[in-house]
Amino acid sequence: MATTPTTPKKKAPAKAAKKAEKAAPVASTEAVVYSMAGSEVSKIALPAELFGAVWKADLVHQVVTGMQANARQNRAHTKDRSEVSGGGKKPWKQKGTGNARHGSSRSPIWRHGGVTFGPRSERDYSEKINKRMRAGALFAVLSRKMRDGEVLFVDELAFSVPKTTEAKKFLAALAVGAKAEALTVKTKNSALIALSSYDPIKIKSFRNMGNVLTEEVRNLNPVDVLAHRYLIIERPQAAFQTLSVRAKQSKK
Repeated sequence: MATTPTTPKKKAPAKAAKKAEKAAPVASTEAVVYSMAGSEVSKIALPAELFGAVWKADLVHQVVTGMQANARQNRAHTKDRSEVSGGGKKPWKQKGTGNARHGSSRSPIWRHGGVTFGPRSERDYSEKINKRMRAGALFAVLSRKMRDGEVLFVDELAFSVPKTTEAKKFLAALAVGAKAEALTVKTKNSALIALSSYDPIKIKSFRNMGNVLTEEVRNLNPVDVLAHRYLIIERPQAAFQTLSVRAKQSKK
């Protein structure tokens, strides 16, 4: 009985267009720079090499899982029969007792004996991540977040003394000015604040807030950026210079 050939299904144009939009690089555009009061201060041009990268899901997944594996602490450890104490003497003679034959009480089938195939602290979970892969994944994530409107720029954060109240006021004002309600509504991982340089006063101001993490721009990585909803970059001009140097070093 002859069968009629079936024509391959065509992808929906909407899905194909959406996929092409995500894969296409974004040209250099402008972004709004806000003040601590949440008002618009100026606009800044976005470098294409930082915020115009193509989204590479496989690369991002490989780098993120590799970084998580490198951060894994291997603490679980069980002792095998050569490490447990006791068992140097044969429990009873080989024959004549009516019991099963045993040579040591350290056997895994004995109580308090060694563990068979248990977790060992010698196991190494680390993975090698090339410098260019790490940088490529970071810029792909930054570009994707910029397309989604989840990257905010602030001219400068200024705190005279460490004050959590002032930090909360700043986030509330920025949430209103940038229309980012999740900054104050989201209870976990709402924002990652990228500081231009190490500043203990700024770090202590945000330290007591469980939904905010502070980090220096030079230490940005795909894991932290993806783990938080918004990325707030302080002093964007200086931040772009730092990231540009990192981008050039990764291409060597």
